[in-house]
Amino acid sequence: MSIVDILGVVHDDELRQKYHFSLEFIKDLILEFNPDIICGEVLPSSWEHYKKDSNYRGYWGEPASEYWDLIFPLCKEENYEFVPIDWVELDVWTDFDPFNSYKEDQRKELEYELEQWFQRQLSTVDSSAIPFNSLEYDTITRQKYEWLERINPQAHQFRWLCRHLIMIQRIKNAIKGHPEKRILCIVGADHNHSLYEGLITEKDIQLVYPLSRITQA
Repeated sequence: MSIVDILGVVHDDELRQKYHFSLEFIKDLILEFNPDIICGEVLPSSWEHYKKDSNYRGYWGEPASEYWDLIFPLCKEENYEFVPIDWVELDVWTDFDPFNSYKEDQRKELEYELEQWFQRQLSTVDSSAIPFNSLEYDTITRQKYEWLERINPQAHQFRWLCRHLIMIQRIKNAIKGHPEKRILCIVGADHNHSLYEGLITEKDIQLVYPLSRITQA
């Protein structure tokens, strides 16, 4: 049976420092879980770029900093296999901004409301041993994206639902291709609940989330 864990992170180093979720702490969590494979929120094309030239970061700001500064080097040091699972069509991503169809004053109001949702998410950070990894955080996150779906159903389908279908399938393919292995899925914390819901019905895996449950065992 494969053991599959979900670890939600944040992509901004200032937030990591503010909420005591440093790269050093993330590294300790990864080493403690001791994965055979890391499935990461990275585009397959970006992973191919990295394998050809690990110093080249000139494309769209992707992958996020934690991959460059921690996860990619750690995979090399510990001999973890890395599997990229993200999906984004870069040439049309901005065309599906959920606020695109709104006038400037409406857009500002929506951006302000989105920031309020983010603050509600942050208010849950202290509810778990691992920041951003809790049922409390997931509850607010789910509500935030339900709101975004009401604002723009088409953008939500493209940016969220379709993206998660592909991410989850890539994780499932990694599980099938690596039976009875320890697989750690590292994604932005907003994805946690969607990945959990997409994987919980999978047979022949032990799904671990939040990770604090295993660290406290």
